[in-house]
Amino acid sequence: MTIRLLFWIFLFIIIYAYLGYTLILLLLVIFKKLLTGKKPDAAGSYEPEVTLLVAAYNERECIENKISNSFELDYPKDKLKLVWVTDGSDDGTPQILRQYKDITVLHEEVRKGKINAMNRAVRYIKTPIIIFSDANTRLNKNAIREIINIFRDKSVGCVAGEKRINILRKEKAVGAGEGIYWRYESVIKSLESQFSTVMGAAGELFAIRTELYNDVREDTLLDDFTISLEIAKMGYKIKYAPDAYASESGSLTIKEELKRKFRIASGGLQTLFRMGEVLNVFKYGMLSFQYISHKVLRWTLVPLSFILVFILNFIIVFTQSIDTPLYLYFLYVQLLFYFMILLGALLSNMKIRLKIIFIPYYLFIMNYAMINGILRYISGNQSVKWEKSKRR
Repeated sequence: MTIRLLFWIFLFIIIYAYLGYTLILLLLVIFKKLLTGKKPDAAGSYEPEVTLLVAAYNERECIENKISNSFELDYPKDKLKLVWVTDGSDDGTPQILRQYKDITVLHEEVRKGKINAMNRAVRYIKTPIIIFSDANTRLNKNAIREIINIFRDKSVGCVAGEKRINILRKEKAVGAGEGIYWRYESVIKSLESQFSTVMGAAGELFAIRTELYNDVREDTLLDDFTISLEIAKMGYKIKYAPDAYASESGSLTIKEELKRKFRIASGGLQTLFRMGEVLNVFKYGMLSFQYISHKVLRWTLVPLSFILVFILNFIIVFTQSIDTPLYLYFLYVQLLFYFMILLGALLSNMKIRLKIIFIPYYLFIMNYAMINGILRYISGNQSVKWEKSKRR
């Protein structure tokens, strides 16, 4: 296999993972709409009992805000159960929550990790639907209604809400990059939902049918993704509710954002090993295609491809006789890309309006975190206990 062929293969992997897959989804959605048309909206009232479950560890700083937000949600109060599980919290979080008679507090002194607390809490829940949310996020007033309405369809087993990062007019690199990234992810999830099923849900806001919940292994790093993918494996759809969203501020610094990214990267590799059967396209079909395109490539080959594309491009330009300036143009583009990364790093603590300047830097941070996370997982240095990132 020649160096030039390798260059094109690795370049294709990068372009496909970040752009090609999205364009394929767009074409599939358009084709599906032409064939099936728009389905009529379901009529009538649909208000099953729902539990809003929040797993919290030492959330004293944001707990009052989350409680007031929960009470403001537009859903019948007699059908909305508020349950918090606060295992291991020693900052007064359980005591604050117990002051509210409408909130059920589940607490154990020992901290065993978020997924252990979730497994324990779900056993107490009797409502047909559970909505999971984080303590540091605010839900929009109609979030529950938007989510529940999708569950009218019996083939839906999970509904993913939208994660929104509050972006200021002038923003630092981490906030700008994270905000733009989640807008891009929202476009992909919307297309996936319109065509087939969303590839995973974000823990800030997602819901499942309670009967479909199976205890997750207690050393699981990506609890939200694992829970939702297990439901998809059962043959149920994961749908996207863009009008149900959880808002939060961006990470305080790049260092704080990397804490989260390292864990996600380690969790991605863990999921790949534990749920490798989803790669079988003959068994899972479209689900396998989406899993590989949206997640697996980003977790594995994309970070490596960025490195190899640059090295191979450099070798081709400076050690081989080339009959086209194309490779030289690609090298110029890559040098500009890495210059933008360097510029983003130098300006990372400055608040600026032109947020697009931080996209290459945030993309670099994401792929650096993937490599670091893989090494952490292989070495066994990634703890199941969540070390939350400090936010603005």
